[in-house]
Amino acid sequence: MASRILVVDDEKHIVKGIRFSLEQDGMEVECAYDGEEALEKAKAQEYDIILLDLMLPKLDGLSVCQQIREFSDVPIIMLTAKGEDIDKILGLEYGADDYITKPFNILEVKARIKAIIRRANKPSRNEKNTSRVTAGELTLDSESRRVTISGREINLTAREFDVLELLAFHPNKVYSREQLLKLVWGNDYPGDERTVDVHIRRLREKIEPRPSEPEYVHTKWGVGYYFQA
Repeated sequence: MASRILVVDDEKHIVKGIRFSLEQDGMEVECAYDGEEALEKAKAQEYDIILLDLMLPKLDGLSVCQQIREFSDVPIIMLTAKGEDIDKILGLEYGADDYITKPFNILEVKARIKAIIRRANKPSRNEKNTSRVTAGELTLDSESRRVTISGREINLTAREFDVLELLAFHPNKVYSREQLLKLVWGNDYPGDERTVDVHIRRLREKIEPRPSEPEYVHTKWGVGYYFQA
């Protein structure tokens, strides 16, 4: 089944180029040219990935991303013409899974999209040959990609789930930020280790009763992160 992509950018020549290239690879592409239109389409349709520009008319990309996260965990890749680190970190803070800085190579865009889709479709494998982990009040199910705490479902983004899944299926194993980047984001991911810190912080805010005193995702100071079952 063809992957469905929503491309959001107010520069129509950029949208046209991305759309043409993705359709050449057999993907279904829909387009939006402002934030309000993007939000309407995200509510009306299900997409495999959303490419979302940061600077948009009517409603900026960060606001769109934040509002989409209220009802969907669809992977979001932010497109930004700005090179400042703060814009990249803000995108992650607002719920984006990844970011690409303009001007970009369309081959890089397609590689990121395919990597996310591959990971989403990849069957989960782990040492215990089971698809579920339970620790305290938390339950993670890899097959349904659901996380519940005391029976209440927690809305995680695709990357947040991937990070938690990796840690939860290897309890007490400490992963460095570099290892997490390679295993979750891929060897060719150009981002830095702060991406991991942002996702861990967001994850803790969602699953921990007291994020400053975590029960599940712990920090090994100077080394990395681990899951305590």
